Amino acid sequence: MPSMLDLLRMRASQPERMDGSGVPEAELAGAYRRLRMLNRLFAAAAPIRTGVERLWIEAGRPARLSVLDIGAGSGDVNRSLLRWAERNGIGIAIRLVDVREEACREARRLFRGDARIEVARGDLFDLPDQAADIVTATQFVHHFGPDELPRVIRRMLGVSRIGVVLSDLRRHIVPWAAVWLTARLLTGNRCIRTDAPLSVARGFREEDWDKLAIDGGIREMWYARKAPYRYVVVIRKSGTEKGGDASGGQDG
Repeated sequence: MPSMLDLLRMRASQPERMDGSGVPEAELAGAYRRLRMLNRLFAAAAPIRTGVERLWIEAGRPARLSVLDIGAGSGDVNRSLLRWAERNGIGIAIRLVDVREEACREARRLFRGDARIEVARGDLFDLPDQAADIVTATQFVHHFGPDELPRVIRRMLGVSRIGVVLSDLRRHIVPWAAVWLTARLLTGNRCIRTDAPLSVARGFREEDWDKLAIDGGIREMWYARKAPYRYVVVIRKSGTEKGGDASGGQDG
């Protein structure tokens, strides 16, 4: 029987429970609340903030910035982005988009009264071109297999004016074990207990990002590890030309 280390050598393909139909509404609402706690514990917001700041600087530090967060869930990681914008005097507008009405409902509740946040139910492939300066995605792209990812990234680039920022999980036994244990200590929610460790198993390693760059013809893609066991990936809009290579990086 293969060990967990053996299983983590390749990205898992098993679908996550939250991606299916028929999950009770109360279970989904509880899952979004617990995901916010896990995101705080495992520093989910930092990679997005790092990537957005990088693109903002490269764009000449504009005074106003629009961000579209696709697959946003309840959108909680954007609270860090709002604070960053305040510190830098940036007029920021963030649109949270998710296919699930339950996620949109949680996002509206979380950001009630904040005029900088708009919540909309929708699908990535139904969004118009150049809908926002920067398109972000936190733990969204691991839901897609390697054959689907290039198309997903191309559409995200089409929706953006400047570029795309991804934050996702590093596939490794340490975060898998930590998330498996934490999920069981925190909650009995089936979505969290099933999907949290599975998300790590569906996560990435450097070779996966390199393959994405080659398959997607992405020339200007930069990535780096971010503690604890995450990646930030930045793709410039102007860097999508067929046949290019990634410009990868690591933070150690």
